[in-house]
Amino acid sequence: MMQSTTLTWLIGASSGIGEALTDALDKPNHTLLMSARSADKLEQIAASTAKGERVALPLDITDSAQCDGVVAQVKETYGCVDRVVFNAGTCEYMNGDALEQDAIERVLQTNFLAITALTNQVLPLLLESVKQGRTPQLVFVGSSVTYLALPRAAAYGASKAALRYFAESIYNDLIHLGIDVRMVSPGFVKTPLTDKNDFPMPFLLSAEEAAERIASGLRGNRFDIHFPRRLTWLLKGLNALPIRWRFALTTKSSRLHS
Repeated sequence: MMQSTTLTWLIGASSGIGEALTDALDKPNHTLLMSARSADKLEQIAASTAKGERVALPLDITDSAQCDGVVAQVKETYGCVDRVVFNAGTCEYMNGDALEQDAIERVLQTNFLAITALTNQVLPLLLESVKQGRTPQLVFVGSSVTYLALPRAAAYGASKAALRYFAESIYNDLIHLGIDVRMVSPGFVKTPLTDKNDFPMPFLLSAEEAAERIASGLRGNRFDIHFPRRLTWLLKGLNALPIRWRFALTTKSSRLHS
């Protein structure tokens, strides 16, 4: 089936950065497939004023049967996809002396394992786009926490670090097949997830600001779309220090530090 308009599939579209991206990626002659667990919220977003077409596809990415059904539906209806954005995610913090295995597994399942499984399913849709002369994008929304290991982020940071390594690894292969892999590494963004944080969040951005920076980055050619630069370069700089110096700084932010 030939695709007459550009088609983006945004996974994790019902709140926060994902909801803001529905506007930032909206344009004429563009179809935006929107997935999340909240069917009611997706229908509300789909019914809002848009330049292009919006289609709600409710999906819990941790439910493999649902993923099978939705991927089959996309394939049958559209034939191919020009961009897939994996924005779905969760976060649970814990101190290093009170590790919660159930929480670690929940975070890894949502932020990494479910995404890698669904990536495998959407690759044929992206390759079909290549056959039609396009350069499809495969986009993973990670976190700037991967630049510097921080206290209480053992589960969340590990899941996002795994996602980054996964993205960089498959980039090496998929670039030869015509698929453009991207990584998004936001700093602190005001969302329902970060509203629960009980610690300072420097350089906090609104979801709308973050979405605009992502949309702008996807129009460019950088693999890693990271922002705000004041924070991300600081984290990268600290990570470049000898590990003894780095730990001397990061351990001071532990809640076990006295």
